[in-house]
Amino acid sequence: MTIHILAVGKLKEKYLKQAIEEYEKRLKVYTKIKITEIPDLQAPENLSEKDLEKLKEKEGEKILGKIKNSDYVITLEILGRQLSSEKFANLLEKEMIEGMGRDIVFVIGGSNGLSKQVMFRSDYALSFSEMTFPHQLMRVILMEQIYRAFRIINNHPYHK
Repeated sequence: MTIHILAVGKLKEKYLKQAIEEYEKRLKVYTKIKITEIPDLQAPENLSEKDLEKLKEKEGEKILGKIKNSDYVITLEILGRQLSSEKFANLLEKEMIEGMGRDIVFVIGGSNGLSKQVMFRSDYALSFSEMTFPHQLMRVILMEQIYRAFRIINNHPYHK
């Protein structure tokens, strides 16, 4: 099983890259992790709702092209379910046991959000907060929570 993070947009900030590298190093003890960046499509500020949907569909096609039929897909959505760290760990552990080794794919959309097609393909919609976070920072938050989940699953100490 691999944990695969599909993220729209390129990570540019050095301090965020360093944080991701640190969590990748920590997670190697527990699981394989893979991060794939999907190029984000820039939208002008005055884009119509119809054109914005077309743009999200194009990004969505690129995202869906990286997902296998067998993957368990968790999309990060503002309207998704909010979980405690313990319940998030339970979700991952349950999928690792019942999913019989299939990959878990997390999808982080770009600044325009996810297409309807990607949300439809999702097996679980997860929200970290009703607040909006930059998608680059969300990668670090997600990596930290995945690491925390594996600490919980393996009965290793973690900060509450």
